Amino acid sequence: MAMQLKPFTLYLGQSQPRNLNFPNKHKIITCCSVRDSVSNTQNHKLVHQFNPKIPIEEAVTPPTSWYTDPSFFHLELDRVFYTGWQVVGSTEQIKDALDFFTGRLGDVEFVVCRDESGKVRAFHNVCRHHASLLASGSGQKSCFVCPYHGWTYGLNGALLKATRISGMRDFNLKDFGLIPIKVATWGPFVLINLEKESLSLNEVDSHNVASEWLGSCSEILSTNGVDSSLSYVCRREYTIECNWKVFCDNYLDGGYHVPYAHKGLASGLKLDSYSISMFERVSIQSCESNSGKSKENYDRLGRKPIYAFIYPNFMINRYGPWMDTNLVLPLGPNKCQVVFDYYLDHSLKDDKDYIENSLQDSEIVQIEDIVLCEGVQKGLQSPAYRVGRYAPRVEQAMHHFHCLLYENLTK
Repeated sequence: MAMQLKPFTLYLGQSQPRNLNFPNKHKIITCCSVRDSVSNTQNHKLVHQFNPKIPIEEAVTPPTSWYTDPSFFHLELDRVFYTGWQVVGSTEQIKDALDFFTGRLGDVEFVVCRDESGKVRAFHNVCRHHASLLASGSGQKSCFVCPYHGWTYGLNGALLKATRISGMRDFNLKDFGLIPIKVATWGPFVLINLEKESLSLNEVDSHNVASEWLGSCSEILSTNGVDSSLSYVCRREYTIECNWKVFCDNYLDGGYHVPYAHKGLASGLKLDSYSISMFERVSIQSCESNSGKSKENYDRLGRKPIYAFIYPNFMINRYGPWMDTNLVLPLGPNKCQVVFDYYLDHSLKDDKDYIENSLQDSEIVQIEDIVLCEGVQKGLQSPAYRVGRYAPRVEQAMHHFHCLLYENLTK
Protein backbone atom coordinates (compact mmCIF):
# COMPACT_ATOMS: atom_id res chain seq x y z
CA MET A 1 0.00 0.00 0.00
CA ALA A 2 1.56 3.28 -1.07
CA MET A 3 1.56 6.17 1.37
CA GLN A 4 -0.49 9.30 0.81
CA LEU A 5 0.88 12.56 2.16
CA LYS A 6 -1.68 15.03 3.46
CA PRO A 7 -0.25 18.51 3.95
CA PHE A 8 -1.87 21.15 6.11
CA THR A 9 -0.53 24.68 6.04
CA LEU A 10 -1.61 27.24 8.58
CA TYR A 11 -0.87 30.92 8.05
CA LEU A 12 2.12 32.11 10.02
CA GLY A 13 2.57 35.50 8.42
CA GLN A 14 5.94 37.20 8.20
CA SER A 15 8.95 36.60 10.39
CA GLN A 16 9.25 40.01 12.11
CA PRO A 17 8.97 40.04 15.93
CA ARG A 18 5.51 40.65 17.26
CA ASN A 19 4.55 43.48 19.56
CA LEU A 20 3.17 41.60 22.56
CA ASN A 21 1.13 44.52 23.90
CA PHE A 22 -0.55 45.53 20.65
CA PRO A 23 -0.19 42.54 18.32
CA ASN A 24 -0.53 42.86 14.58
CA LYS A 25 -2.46 39.86 13.32
CA HIS A 26 -0.28 39.66 10.20
CA LYS A 27 2.90 39.03 12.17
CA ILE A 28 4.07 36.31 14.53
CA ILE A 29 6.45 35.90 17.40
CA THR A 30 9.89 34.90 16.24
CA CYS A 31 10.20 31.70 18.27
CA CYS A 32 13.75 30.72 17.36
CA SER A 33 16.79 32.95 17.24
CA VAL A 34 20.52 32.37 17.61
CA ARG A 35 21.83 33.77 20.87
CA ASP A 36 24.21 36.68 21.32
CA SER A 37 27.15 37.54 19.07
CA VAL A 38 29.74 36.23 21.55
CA SER A 39 28.27 32.73 21.46
CA ASN A 40 27.88 33.05 17.67
CA THR A 41 31.63 33.61 17.35
CA GLN A 42 32.40 30.74 19.71
CA ASN A 43 30.02 28.40 17.91
CA HIS A 44 31.49 29.35 14.54
CA LYS A 45 34.86 28.14 15.77
CA LEU A 46 33.38 24.93 17.16
CA VAL A 47 31.52 24.12 13.94
CA HIS A 48 34.61 24.57 11.82
CA GLN A 49 36.61 22.14 13.91
CA PHE A 50 35.00 19.51 11.65
CA ASN A 51 35.83 19.51 7.94
CA PRO A 52 33.31 17.67 5.72
CA LYS A 53 35.54 18.01 2.66
CA ILE A 54 38.15 15.59 4.01
CA PRO A 55 37.43 12.08 2.67
CA ILE A 56 36.25 9.57 5.23
CA GLU A 57 39.50 7.61 4.96
CA GLU A 58 41.39 10.61 6.35
CA ALA A 59 38.69 12.44 8.30
CA VAL A 60 38.39 12.84 12.05
CA THR A 61 35.03 12.90 13.80
CA PRO A 62 33.48 16.10 15.20
CA PRO A 63 35.19 17.26 18.41
CA THR A 64 33.84 16.57 21.86
CA SER A 65 32.50 20.14 22.07
CA TRP A 66 29.79 19.15 19.57
CA TYR A 67 28.49 16.72 22.20
CA THR A 68 29.08 18.63 25.43
CA ASP A 69 29.03 22.42 24.92
CA PRO A 70 25.77 24.14 26.03
CA SER A 71 26.04 27.01 23.52
CA PHE A 72 26.61 24.53 20.70
CA PHE A 73 23.47 22.68 21.79
CA HIS A 74 21.42 25.88 21.45
CA LEU A 75 22.90 26.51 18.02
CA GLU A 76 21.72 23.04 16.97
CA LEU A 77 18.20 23.79 18.14
CA ASP A 78 18.13 26.95 16.02
CA ARG A 79 19.79 25.58 12.89
CA VAL A 80 18.78 21.90 12.91
CA PHE A 81 15.51 21.40 14.79
CA TYR A 82 13.75 24.71 14.20
CA THR A 83 14.07 24.31 10.42
CA GLY A 84 12.53 21.84 8.01
CA TRP A 85 10.08 19.02 8.67
CA GLN A 86 10.42 17.15 11.97
CA VAL A 87 8.56 14.01 13.02
CA VAL A 88 6.73 14.56 16.30
CA GLY A 89 4.28 11.68 16.57
CA SER A 90 2.05 9.05 15.04
CA THR A 91 -1.27 9.46 13.25
CA GLU A 92 -2.58 6.88 15.73
CA GLN A 93 -2.52 9.67 18.33
CA ILE A 94 -4.96 11.78 16.31
CA LYS A 95 -6.98 9.17 14.43
CA ASP A 96 -10.37 10.61 15.48
CA ALA A 97 -11.86 14.10 15.54
CA LEU A 98 -11.07 15.98 18.79
CA ASP A 99 -7.96 13.86 19.45
CA PHE A 100 -4.83 15.75 20.50
CA PHE A 101 -1.31 15.20 21.74
CA THR A 102 1.34 17.53 23.09
CA GLY A 103 5.11 17.56 22.89
CA ARG A 104 8.25 19.62 23.22
CA LEU A 105 11.02 20.17 20.69
CA GLY A 106 13.85 22.17 22.21
CA ASP A 107 12.19 25.20 23.76
CA VAL A 108 9.05 24.87 21.64
CA GLU A 109 5.95 23.48 23.32
CA PHE A 110 3.40 22.32 20.76
CA VAL A 111 0.00 20.68 20.51
CA VAL A 112 -1.28 18.71 17.52
CA CYS A 113 -4.99 18.01 17.16
CA ARG A 114 -7.67 16.90 14.73
CA ASP A 115 -10.52 19.39 14.71
CA GLU A 116 -14.25 18.74 14.42
CA SER A 117 -14.07 18.52 10.62
CA GLY A 118 -11.18 16.05 10.71
CA LYS A 119 -8.49 18.55 9.74
CA VAL A 120 -5.09 18.15 11.40
CA ARG A 121 -3.77 21.31 13.05
CA ALA A 122 -0.76 22.24 15.17
CA PHE A 123 -0.11 25.20 17.47
CA HIS A 124 2.35 26.50 19.99
CA ASN A 125 0.98 25.09 23.25
CA VAL A 126 1.11 28.44 25.03
CA CYS A 127 -1.75 30.60 26.28
CA ARG A 128 -1.60 34.11 24.82
CA HIS A 129 -2.52 35.66 28.17
CA HIS A 130 0.36 34.85 30.54
CA ALA A 131 2.18 31.99 28.75
CA SER A 132 0.77 29.05 30.68
CA LEU A 133 0.89 25.70 28.93
CA LEU A 134 -2.60 24.97 27.69
CA ALA A 135 -2.74 21.20 27.37
CA SER A 136 -0.71 18.24 28.57
CA GLY A 137 -0.40 14.63 27.56
CA SER A 138 -2.88 13.37 25.00
CA GLY A 139 -6.56 12.54 24.73
CA GLN A 140 -9.69 14.24 23.45
CA LYS A 141 -10.85 17.82 23.88
CA SER A 142 -13.51 19.96 22.24
CA CYS A 143 -11.52 23.06 23.17
CA PHE A 144 -8.37 24.07 25.03
CA VAL A 145 -9.00 25.80 28.36
CA CYS A 146 -6.05 27.46 30.04
CA PRO A 147 -5.65 25.98 33.55
CA TYR A 148 -4.29 29.32 34.80
CA HIS A 149 -6.99 31.92 34.03
CA GLY A 150 -9.52 30.07 31.92
CA TRP A 151 -8.87 31.58 28.50
CA THR A 152 -10.47 29.21 26.02
CA TYR A 153 -9.40 28.32 22.47
CA GLY A 154 -11.10 26.32 19.73
CA LEU A 155 -9.36 23.43 17.99
CA ASN A 156 -8.88 25.83 15.07
CA GLY A 157 -6.76 28.03 17.36
CA ALA A 158 -9.27 30.86 17.70
CA LEU A 159 -9.61 32.54 21.09
CA LEU A 160 -13.21 31.85 22.10
CA LYS A 161 -13.28 33.38 25.57
CA ALA A 162 -11.01 35.68 27.57
CA THR A 163 -12.11 35.89 31.21
CA ARG A 164 -12.34 39.04 33.33
CA ILE A 165 -10.98 41.48 30.77
CA SER A 166 -13.39 44.33 31.43
CA GLY A 167 -11.50 47.62 31.30
CA MET A 168 -8.84 46.26 28.94
CA ARG A 169 -8.28 48.62 26.01
CA ASP A 170 -7.27 47.90 22.42
CA PHE A 171 -8.00 44.21 22.75
CA ASN A 172 -9.43 42.06 19.98
CA LEU A 173 -10.14 38.35 20.42
CA LYS A 174 -9.14 37.69 16.80
CA ASP A 175 -5.61 38.96 17.44
CA PHE A 176 -4.95 36.54 20.32
CA GLY A 177 -5.53 33.13 18.84
CA LEU A 178 -2.98 30.37 19.23
CA ILE A 179 0.17 30.71 17.14
CA PRO A 180 -0.11 28.08 14.38
CA ILE A 181 2.58 25.68 13.20
CA LYS A 182 2.76 24.02 9.80
CA VAL A 183 1.80 20.35 10.02
CA ALA A 184 1.57 17.39 7.64
CA THR A 185 1.12 13.63 7.74
CA TRP A 186 3.06 11.04 5.74
CA GLY A 187 2.13 7.41 6.12
CA PRO A 188 1.67 6.84 9.87
CA PHE A 189 3.81 9.85 10.86
CA VAL A 190 2.93 13.39 11.94
CA LEU A 191 5.42 16.15 11.05
CA ILE A 192 5.66 19.81 11.97
CA ASN A 193 7.76 22.61 10.50
CA LEU A 194 8.87 25.50 12.72
CA GLU A 195 10.31 27.64 9.93
CA LYS A 196 9.56 31.33 10.44
CA GLU A 197 8.56 31.77 6.81
CA SER A 198 5.27 30.28 5.65
CA LEU A 199 3.85 29.37 2.26
CA SER A 200 0.25 29.86 1.28
CA LEU A 201 -1.84 26.69 1.06
CA ASN A 202 -1.75 26.51 -2.73
CA GLU A 203 2.06 26.65 -2.72
CA VAL A 204 2.47 23.47 -0.65
CA ASP A 205 1.83 20.06 -2.18
CA SER A 206 2.62 16.46 -1.42
CA HIS A 207 5.63 16.36 -3.69
CA ASN A 208 7.22 19.39 -2.07
CA VAL A 209 6.90 18.11 1.50
CA ALA A 210 8.03 14.58 0.62
CA SER A 211 10.93 16.02 -1.35
CA GLU A 212 12.02 18.27 1.51
CA TRP A 213 11.82 15.54 4.14
CA LEU A 214 12.81 12.37 2.29
CA GLY A 215 14.22 13.46 -1.05
CA SER A 216 14.38 10.56 -3.49
CA CYS A 217 13.74 8.01 -0.71
CA SER A 218 9.98 8.42 -0.35
CA GLU A 219 9.18 5.81 -2.99
CA ILE A 220 11.96 3.48 -1.78
CA LEU A 221 10.57 3.49 1.74
CA SER A 222 6.95 3.08 0.71
CA THR A 223 7.76 0.12 -1.56
CA ASN A 224 9.66 -1.51 1.31
CA GLY A 225 6.65 -1.62 3.60
CA VAL A 226 6.77 1.71 5.39
CA ASP A 227 3.09 2.56 5.15
CA SER A 228 -0.18 3.07 6.99
CA SER A 229 -1.45 -0.49 6.57
CA LEU A 230 0.32 -1.72 9.71
CA SER A 231 -1.45 -1.88 13.06
CA TYR A 232 -0.14 0.33 15.84
CA VAL A 233 0.99 -1.72 18.86
CA CYS A 234 2.50 0.50 21.54
CA ARG A 235 4.94 3.23 22.53
CA ARG A 236 7.97 3.05 24.81
CA GLU A 237 10.09 5.99 25.95
CA TYR A 238 13.63 6.08 27.30
CA THR A 239 15.47 9.01 28.87
CA ILE A 240 19.18 8.57 28.22
CA GLU A 241 22.10 10.43 29.77
CA CYS A 242 23.82 11.26 26.48
CA ASN A 243 23.80 13.87 23.75
CA TRP A 244 21.19 13.16 21.07
CA LYS A 245 23.91 12.68 18.45
CA VAL A 246 25.52 9.87 20.44
CA PHE A 247 22.38 7.78 19.98
CA CYS A 248 22.30 8.64 16.27
CA ASP A 249 25.99 7.80 15.85
CA ASN A 250 25.43 4.44 17.51
CA TYR A 251 22.60 3.70 15.06
CA LEU A 252 24.72 4.75 12.08
CA ASP A 253 27.88 2.71 12.63
CA GLY A 254 26.94 0.16 9.98
CA GLY A 255 26.41 -2.70 12.40
CA TYR A 256 29.96 -2.25 13.74
CA HIS A 257 28.87 -2.66 17.36
CA VAL A 258 26.25 -5.39 16.81
CA PRO A 259 28.44 -8.52 17.26
CA TYR A 260 30.01 -7.05 20.41
CA ALA A 261 27.02 -5.44 22.11
CA HIS A 262 23.96 -7.32 20.73
CA LYS A 263 24.89 -10.98 20.62
CA GLY A 264 21.26 -12.09 20.57
CA LEU A 265 20.42 -9.84 17.64
CA ALA A 266 23.66 -10.75 15.86
CA SER A 267 22.73 -14.43 15.92
CA GLY A 268 19.78 -13.71 13.64
CA LEU A 269 21.66 -11.60 11.08
CA LYS A 270 24.24 -12.25 8.37
CA LEU A 271 26.46 -9.36 9.30
CA ASP A 272 28.80 -9.93 6.35
CA SER A 273 25.87 -9.00 4.07
CA TYR A 274 25.52 -5.52 5.60
CA SER A 275 25.04 -2.80 2.98
CA ILE A 276 24.70 0.97 3.25
CA SER A 277 23.10 3.39 0.79
CA MET A 278 23.05 7.14 1.17
CA PHE A 279 20.68 9.70 -0.29
CA GLU A 280 20.15 13.44 0.17
CA ARG A 281 19.00 13.41 3.81
CA VAL A 282 18.50 9.68 4.33
CA SER A 283 20.76 6.68 4.78
CA ILE A 284 19.53 3.10 4.55
CA GLN A 285 21.33 0.16 6.12
CA SER A 286 20.20 -3.37 5.32
CA CYS A 287 21.28 -6.86 6.24
CA GLU A 288 20.07 -10.34 5.36
CA SER A 289 18.63 -12.44 8.15
CA ASN A 290 20.27 -15.72 9.11
CA SER A 291 17.86 -18.18 7.50
CA GLY A 292 19.77 -21.07 9.05
CA LYS A 293 18.51 -20.06 12.47
CA SER A 294 15.18 -20.83 14.05
CA LYS A 295 11.93 -20.03 12.33
CA GLU A 296 11.07 -17.70 15.23
CA ASN A 297 14.07 -15.49 14.55
CA TYR A 298 13.47 -15.53 10.84
CA ASP A 299 9.81 -14.61 11.21
CA ARG A 300 10.64 -11.68 13.49
CA LEU A 301 13.50 -10.27 11.42
CA GLY A 302 12.22 -11.11 7.97
CA ARG A 303 14.36 -11.88 4.96
CA LYS A 304 16.21 -8.57 4.78
CA PRO A 305 15.67 -6.00 7.54
CA ILE A 306 16.18 -2.37 6.59
CA TYR A 307 17.19 0.46 8.90
CA ALA A 308 16.49 3.94 7.56
CA PHE A 309 17.87 7.08 9.20
CA ILE A 310 16.05 10.28 8.25
CA TYR A 311 18.07 13.37 9.13
CA PRO A 312 18.30 14.71 11.74
CA ASN A 313 16.78 12.42 14.38
CA PHE A 314 14.30 9.83 13.08
CA MET A 315 14.84 6.14 12.39
CA ILE A 316 12.57 3.58 10.72
CA ASN A 317 13.30 -0.11 11.24
CA ARG A 318 11.39 -2.50 8.96
CA TYR A 319 11.86 -6.21 9.54
CA GLY A 320 9.56 -9.16 8.96
CA PRO A 321 6.03 -8.21 10.04
CA TRP A 322 7.35 -5.45 12.29
CA MET A 323 8.14 -1.79 11.91
CA ASP A 324 9.43 0.29 14.77
CA THR A 325 10.50 3.92 14.78
CA ASN A 326 13.00 5.75 16.98
CA LEU A 327 12.54 9.49 17.52
CA VAL A 328 15.51 11.10 19.31
CA LEU A 329 14.56 14.29 21.15
CA PRO A 330 17.33 16.58 22.47
CA LEU A 331 16.83 17.49 26.13
CA GLY A 332 20.19 19.13 26.77
CA PRO A 333 23.86 18.77 25.91
CA ASN A 334 24.07 15.54 27.91
CA LYS A 335 20.54 14.18 27.80
CA CYS A 336 17.99 12.99 25.24
CA GLN A 337 14.72 11.11 25.09
CA VAL A 338 14.17 8.30 22.60
CA VAL A 339 10.57 7.49 21.69
CA PHE A 340 9.88 4.06 20.20
CA ASP A 341 6.63 3.38 18.34
CA TYR A 342 5.89 -0.22 17.31
CA TYR A 343 3.75 -1.27 14.34
CA LEU A 344 2.84 -4.80 13.24
CA ASP A 345 1.28 -6.59 10.29
CA HIS A 346 -2.49 -6.59 10.74
CA SER A 347 -2.68 -10.41 10.65
CA LEU A 348 -0.65 -10.68 13.88
CA LYS A 349 -2.15 -7.85 15.92
CA ASP A 350 -4.07 -10.27 18.18
CA ASP A 351 -1.18 -12.70 18.76
CA LYS A 352 -0.34 -11.57 22.30
CA ASP A 353 2.40 -14.13 22.95
CA TYR A 354 4.22 -13.29 19.74
CA ILE A 355 3.97 -9.57 20.43
CA GLU A 356 5.18 -9.92 24.01
CA ASN A 357 8.17 -12.05 23.01
CA SER A 358 9.15 -9.67 20.21
CA LEU A 359 8.89 -6.63 22.46
CA GLN A 360 11.04 -8.35 25.08
CA ASP A 361 13.70 -9.02 22.45
CA SER A 362 13.54 -5.36 21.41
CA GLU A 363 13.80 -4.21 25.03
CA ILE A 364 17.01 -6.19 25.49
CA VAL A 365 18.59 -4.43 22.50
CA GLN A 366 17.48 -1.00 23.74
CA ILE A 367 18.95 -1.53 27.21
CA GLU A 368 22.20 -2.69 25.65
CA ASP A 369 22.30 0.45 23.50
CA ILE A 370 21.55 2.72 26.48
CA VAL A 371 24.54 1.29 28.35
CA LEU A 372 26.73 1.90 25.30
CA CYS A 373 25.52 5.46 24.71
CA GLU A 374 25.83 6.57 28.31
CA GLY A 375 29.33 5.12 28.41
CA VAL A 376 30.28 7.06 25.28
CA GLN A 377 28.95 10.31 26.75
CA LYS A 378 31.10 9.86 29.85
CA GLY A 379 34.09 9.23 27.61
CA LEU A 380 33.34 12.36 25.57
CA GLN A 381 33.50 14.41 28.77
CA SER A 382 36.90 13.01 29.65
CA PRO A 383 40.00 15.17 28.95
CA ALA A 384 41.59 12.06 27.41
CA TYR A 385 39.45 12.31 24.25
CA ARG A 386 39.00 15.07 21.69
CA VAL A 387 38.32 13.54 18.24
CA GLY A 388 38.11 10.02 16.81
CA ARG A 389 38.32 8.37 13.40
CA TYR A 390 35.84 6.63 11.07
CA ALA A 391 35.95 3.00 10.01
CA PRO A 392 35.55 3.76 6.25
CA ARG A 393 33.88 0.50 5.24
CA VAL A 394 31.09 0.61 7.82
CA GLU A 395 30.67 4.16 9.13
CA GLN A 396 29.81 5.99 5.91
CA ALA A 397 26.29 6.79 7.17
CA MET A 398 27.69 8.32 10.35
CA HIS A 399 30.05 10.51 8.32
CA HIS A 400 27.12 11.49 6.07
CA PHE A 401 25.14 12.51 9.17
CA HIS A 402 27.99 14.70 10.44
CA CYS A 403 28.37 16.36 7.03
CA LEU A 404 24.65 17.18 6.96
CA LEU A 405 24.95 18.69 10.43
CA TYR A 406 27.86 20.82 9.31
CA GLU A 407 25.83 22.04 6.34
CA ASN A 408 22.93 23.06 8.58
CA LEU A 409 25.13 24.68 11.19
CA THR A 410 26.99 26.84 8.66
CA LYS A 411 23.93 28.21 6.86
